[in-house]
Amino acid sequence: MATRTEALTRREQILKEAARLFAERGFHGVGVDEIGAAVGISGPGLYRHFAGKDAMLAELLVGISGQLLTGGKGRAAEAAGNPEAVLDSLVEGHIDFALDDRPLITLHDRELDRLRDSDRKLVRQLQRQYVELWVEVVREVYPDLAEPAARAAVHAVFGLLNSTPHMGRPGSLPGRAGTAALLHRMARGAFEAAAVSAPG
Repeated sequence: MATRTEALTRREQILKEAARLFAERGFHGVGVDEIGAAVGISGPGLYRHFAGKDAMLAELLVGISGQLLTGGKGRAAEAAGNPEAVLDSLVEGHIDFALDDRPLITLHDRELDRLRDSDRKLVRQLQRQYVELWVEVVREVYPDLAEPAARAAVHAVFGLLNSTPHMGRPGSLPGRAGTAALLHRMARGAFEAAAVSAPG
C-alpha cells in the first residue's frame, strides 16, 4: 500500500512540474529530460509513469476538467436548498482553482488543440456539464434571467476568474486572500449586473 501511495505522489509531482514547464515554455519547448530533472528522476524514468508528454498533457487537461465538475457537484450538494450559498461556494471553488492552478489555465488556452480528438471531446463534455451546473444555480438565484443570458453570464465570469495568469507577479497583487475576495465580489457583481439588465 505504501508503494502505491508513493507512486501516486510521484505522478502528481510529475504532472505539477510538467504543467509549470509547459505553461512557461510551451509544450514543444520542454523535453522529457527536463521534466524528469524537475522531479529528481531521469527522463527515461518518467516512462514508468506516463507513455510520454502527450499522455501528461491529456491527464492534466482532462483531469482538471473532471476535478472542477466533481468539486462543483460536491459544493452544490453541501449547500443544497440554499441557492445563494451554492453560488457563493461555486465561485469560491473556481477562485481556488484560478489562483492555485494558473499554469493549467495557460495550458488549456494554448495547448488544448494538441490533444487527441477523443480527449479533447471529453474535456469539452466535462466543461459543458460544469457550465450547466452553474447555469442552473444562477437561474435559481436570479429567476428573471433567461437561460441564454445566464449561460453567457457564466462564461463571462469564467473569463474573469480565469484571467489570473495575466494579473502580473504575485507581489504586485493584494495577497491571496485579498485577491480571492476581490474576484468573488467581481464575479457576484457580474451576475447582479446581468440580472439587472434582464427584462422584467
